[in-house]
Amino acid sequence: MDEAKLNAFMGQLVTDMGGGAMWASVLVGDELGLYRAMAGSGFLTAEELAERTHCNPRLVREWLCAQAAAGYVETADGRFRLPEEQAMALADENSPVYVTGGAHILASWFLDKDKIVAAMRGDGALSWGDHHPCMFTGTERFFRPGYRAHLVAAWLPALDGVVSKLEAGATVADVGCGHGASTIIMAEAYPASRFFGFDFHTPSIDVARERAAESGVADRVTFEVKTAKDYPARGYDLICFFDCLHDMGDPVGAARHAYETLAPDGTVLLVEPFAGDRLEENLTPVGRLFYAASTFICTPSSLSQEVGLALGAQAGEARLRDVFAEAGFSRFRRATETPFNLILEAKK
Repeated sequence: MDEAKLNAFMGQLVTDMGGGAMWASVLVGDELGLYRAMAGSGFLTAEELAERTHCNPRLVREWLCAQAAAGYVETADGRFRLPEEQAMALADENSPVYVTGGAHILASWFLDKDKIVAAMRGDGALSWGDHHPCMFTGTERFFRPGYRAHLVAAWLPALDGVVSKLEAGATVADVGCGHGASTIIMAEAYPASRFFGFDFHTPSIDVARERAAESGVADRVTFEVKTAKDYPARGYDLICFFDCLHDMGDPVGAARHAYETLAPDGTVLLVEPFAGDRLEENLTPVGRLFYAASTFICTPSSLSQEVGLALGAQAGEARLRDVFAEAGFSRFRRATETPFNLILEAKK
């Protein structure tokens, strides 16, 4: 046995345990409004923060000490401050780097642990709709900031000729739309176009309709409960799949239906988790996160549906290209990327 390797690994485990504990702490801070109360406020005592948030001052102090130990807040002379940079990630839902919604996704993994154990001992299936409700709200809150930062500014302009169509008035399908964050962002940016959001999860469509009304885009957005293989054909100029194709049981069938319902000169926008084509390329912090997510969410979701191809969240561009080629598409390219996403374009 190599004692140095053992000690190094124990150090890694302690770090990972501390990180897991901190995400539980982030969840509490988000729900109680502690980060929002600290944002832009300078140094505060635990008592001052407790008064602002109507919380127990002794527990607030312990929470703050954990935050300081993790480097999430700064401390001096018994007072605590949330720096601007940390506030962007933890307190500001309009920030492009806001990640606090991810804490709710992680919470669902623990709450759904028994379901995953049963799936792993059985056929591997756990339907999307069978997760704890915090999965759905967490998914919306985690992905929306990235979509708001990149979708209109970078991803759509990276596609060939799509923006001019949207500005003139296009017909767009958002397949697997969830709570409709991506659909609504596009509808706000391109009022001349018509948008249709489809998802097989009825509660998500109910929320999406509420979001559209709240955002003032209900006149040009329609949300329907449909699968990726049975939504109506309308000769779409653009069909979008945002972080969802790999969750589907039959991604080839979904891509084939997109081919059949797309206008002759239409475009498919496929946004998928960033991944290389080989496991060795994905042994990174981002890969670790996405493989874990795929174990709890993506792969069991696919296995719960017909075909059950189970691409997983780290499928990689080559595998996705094969899916679209099998569905009939002749053109497929990487339009752009971020550290977290591949943005892919497919045409007939």
